[in-house]
Formats: sequence, structure tokens, C-alpha cells
Amino acid sequence: MEAVLLGIVALIALFVVITLLRSVRVVPQQRMDVVERLGRYHRSLSPGLNLLMPFIDTVRTKVDMREQVVSFPPQPVITSDNLVVSIDTVLYFKVVDPVRATYEIANFLQAIEQLTVTTLRNVIGSMDLEKALTSRDEINRHLSGVLDETTGRWGIKVTRVEIKAIEPPPSIRDSMEKQMRAERDRRAAILNAEGHKQAQILTAEGEKQAAVLRAEGDRASRILQAEGQAKAIQTVFDAIHTADPNPQVLAYQYMQALPQIAAGQSNKVWIVPAELTRALEGIGGALGGLGGLGVAPGVERPEVDSAARREVTRAAEEAAEEARAAASSAADAAKEASAEVSAPDRADGPAPAGGAGDEAPQIAASPHAPASSLLDEETRRIPRA
Repeated sequence: MEAVLLGIVALIALFVVITLLRSVRVVPQQRMDVVERLGRYHRSLSPGLNLLMPFIDTVRTKVDMREQVVSFPPQPVITSDNLVVSIDTVLYFKVVDPVRATYEIANFLQAIEQLTVTTLRNVIGSMDLEKALTSRDEINRHLSGVLDETTGRWGIKVTRVEIKAIEPPPSIRDSMEKQMRAERDRRAAILNAEGHKQAQILTAEGEKQAAVLRAEGDRASRILQAEGQAKAIQTVFDAIHTADPNPQVLAYQYMQALPQIAAGQSNKVWIVPAELTRALEGIGGALGGLGGLGVAPGVERPEVDSAARREVTRAAEEAAEEARAAASSAADAAKEASAEVSAPDRADGPAPAGGAGDEAPQIAASPHAPASSLLDEETRRIPRA
């Protein structure tokens, strides 16, 4: 009997404990429990300690009010240019109304996933691959707007939708890599060409400036040389006019310059200019004037002192001898110059008779009388002592 009573007491105590447990509900923060009474919605339990009617009130669902993140598996999507791409999406949402999230939709997470897939296919289907790859922000905004409008009836707020990855087919990836490689090569070639162009421009500008500076230096040098030559000519001209030389001195200087005229290495024929005969005529006229002492031809010369006559004769002989020596040295110089020029031709072999190899340097006189005959005639006109 006592054992039966103990069993009954134990059952009563167990019932009381179970009743207390079912009548007391502790809800954690950021969670709300939907309570039904006799199968109908009664109330939502807020965080903290809550009391329920045991065996009458029951908790239908426990709704997490925090923002949640769901990553959907890759979904095949066809673009407007008929390319199949795989797109991974990440969805951020939170439950704002636990009652509607419980009673308006059976499984809101699955509904959000399917809605995201269909919306993504609609959006991507209106774009080509290149635009889809470069328009992620636009796709995200479009998805967020559509999902937020649809899930608002379910008591759910979609805060953010992100495209995690867009994977084109392998063949398209290879083509894209080749295209990008070609684009980078093109940019590199353009940069190299621009660098080469700038280098050539700078080099040309440097050469231009150097040429201008060289031209300016050459011009200044020539101006200075011309000014120096002008001053030298002016000085010589002033000195000649100051000295006032007579024609005989000028003729003698001219004869002294003749060997230098004939000193060229390529001279085979030396032409005696007509001015030489005029110079010799001038010297002869001077000597004749000294011999005649101003007496006209055919008139008997007056008696001249023997000492003066000897002095005049000696001077005339010296002048004639110097003139002969000058003419002889000029002819010798011309012969030597001609021999030096024709020497390489003789080294090759004997020249034919009458050819250019046998030509000796020639002295062609002007139409006037030879210099030696003029000198001899003028010398004979001077009476010997």
C-alpha cells in the first residue's frame, strides 16, 4: 500500500514539474517565439521570462531576429550572347516580422533562394558577357530592389545582395586571356612608340640647337676673319700709298713673285704672262734712261764723267743680271714642277714617241719681245767705261 502511495506521489510531483516547465519560457536576446493557443496564433514571446498556459499554449516557431547571411551554390545563367556562365551569389537579410515570416511563407529561406536565381537569370539574360562582367554594381542594385519588394510581404528585409563570382566557360576564359594579353601588348607597343618618338624629338631638338650654335660660331669666326683681312688689306694699302713706290720697284717685286706662281705641283706648261714683258720693258726703260741721260736718238751725247759712267754701267749690269737670274729661276722652278708631276706617269712605263710623257715644260711668252733680248739690248745701249 505504501509503495502505491509513493508511486502516486512521484507521478504527481513529476506532473507538477512538467507543468511548471511548460508554463515558464525564457527567450534569449534577438529571438522571438511565436505562441499558439489551441492551434491559433496567440502572441509572440519577447526576450526574457515569459509564462504560458501549460497544455494550452504551445511555441510554434523560434525566429532569429539577427541579420543572416546565405551563400547560394553556383547557378548556370545564359547571357544575351548565348554563353552559359556560373554565378555565385551571397544574400544578406533579416526578419522584421516573425508572424508573417511564419504564416505567410512556408520556407522563406528556400523562397528567397529561388527568387534570387530567377531574378538573376532575368537580369543577366538581358546583358552580354562583357557587360555582365563589368556591371556587378548594377546587377546588385537590381537584385536588391526586386527581392526587397517581394520579400517585404513575408516580413523579411533583404539588406544586400552580392555577386561573388561569375565563371565563364573554359574556352571563353582562354579567349579572354588572349584578348587581354593582346591588349596589354598593344599598350606596351604604344608606350614604346611614344617613348621612341619623344626620344627622337629630343634628339632632333638637340641636334638643331647644336647646328644653330655651330652656325652662329662659324658666322662669328668668319666675320672676325673678314674683319681681320680687311684691316690687314687696309694696312697694306695705306703702307703702299704712304711709301709711294715707283713702277720699277713694283716690276721688280712682280718678277720676284714669279717663281712662287710656277711652284704648283700640277703645272706642266708655264705661261709667262704679258705683264712680265711689261715689267722687263719698264726695267729696260729705266736702264735706257740712265744710258741716254735724257738725249734724244740721233743727237750726239754730251761728254760724261768716266767715274759716273762706270757707276751707272755697273748698276745697270747688276739690275740686268738680277732680272736674268729671276727669269732663269722662274723657268727652272717651272721645269722642276713639271718633272714632279710627270714622274708618276714615267714610272708606269716608257711613253710613246710624241706622247704626253715626252712633253717638256714649255714657257710660252706673250706677244711682246723676250725678256732676255730686251735686257741685252738695253745693256748694249749703256756705254762701257
